[in-house]
Amino acid sequence: MSTVKPKPSGTLPSPSLEDYAPPASVREAFPLQIQVQYVATSDVKSFLKASRAHPLALICFDRNAPPPGKESYPVVQLNLPQVEGSPVAEVWMSVAPVTSCKIEGVSFAMNEQILFGFLEIDEPQKSSLETLAFGAYGRLLALTRTLGYPYLLRVWNYFPDINARPAGLTRYQQFCVGRHEAFAEGQPDFRKILPAGSAVGTRSGPLQIYFLACTKPGTHIENPRQVNAYDYPTIYGPRSPSFARATLSQSECGDHLFIAGTASIVGHTSQHIGELEKQTLETLHNLQALVDHAKQLQTAGDGLGDRHALFKAYIRRPEDLSTVSTILKQHLPTQAQVLCLQGAICRSELLLEIEGILTAGSEGERESL
Repeated sequence: MSTVKPKPSGTLPSPSLEDYAPPASVREAFPLQIQVQYVATSDVKSFLKASRAHPLALICFDRNAPPPGKESYPVVQLNLPQVEGSPVAEVWMSVAPVTSCKIEGVSFAMNEQILFGFLEIDEPQKSSLETLAFGAYGRLLALTRTLGYPYLLRVWNYFPDINARPAGLTRYQQFCVGRHEAFAEGQPDFRKILPAGSAVGTRSGPLQIYFLACTKPGTHIENPRQVNAYDYPTIYGPRSPSFARATLSQSECGDHLFIAGTASIVGHTSQHIGELEKQTLETLHNLQALVDHAKQLQTAGDGLGDRHALFKAYIRRPEDLSTVSTILKQHLPTQAQVLCLQGAICRSELLLEIEGILTAGSEGERESL
């Protein structure tokens, strides 16, 4: 790989990559301190101004919506139409001070222990998605290691036409090949370090990837009801999807469970083809099994999701919203924030996918999904 040449933004003083990352002694002294919530798009500016925390990233779901201003932290604009409620944005905040920079086309914002990164790559007509994914993941893996945040906790992947089959493989399968090869390069045991992940089809736009990385490893968790995604048989493509079902990050300030995109799959087989209600309930069953398994692995703290639960439901067909929304309100935690977006799922027969972020909190609140 060529030598990394950082391109700092803002007022960062040094051109050296090592100067962007705080010293190890400082990183060890601070626990993970991040917050994430949905905020009405019209209120984002006032929310950021009033908050005592420091912005890590802003996720907008309307690609044409203007960002709040010229920001140094990553601003992600996706083409994923919101299908319920007033427009919202996803706001990531850090209790600790944040340093922002842009290196080799990747935007970063980081505190002493956590890093949020974002990159997007246009697809040239003669370039395959496999090649783009390989290059993107190779870049983000190299940069996070060099900056001192070598442990990925969660990765989100978005690109259009996810179910299209231009040349033998679907575009999702092409993406999986490139991602797999990037993780596997020089890492024979890479499956042990795979983070929670998701891949969702947008209406349009480039390949967009945003991610969380940390100075300390999280606990990667699999679902007892499902075959590990990275162990899928080759009927799903020449390279299995490279992600964990969830990642648990524990610290003195609370535990965060980052749940990967979850759908109506048992073992490795899609369930209830064409039956929306049953697919939704099966997805919730998978989520509950995953959360129950994660709670068994917690070493301290209260129940995951007691203090805060954030979910995204990607719905393939907007007309399915009423049915899905009714079921989710019946089964998800009462304190949960739920955002419904129109997005295509990695398998064409799946009608929805749900992901989440659960935070451990005080006792006495509802614990189950």
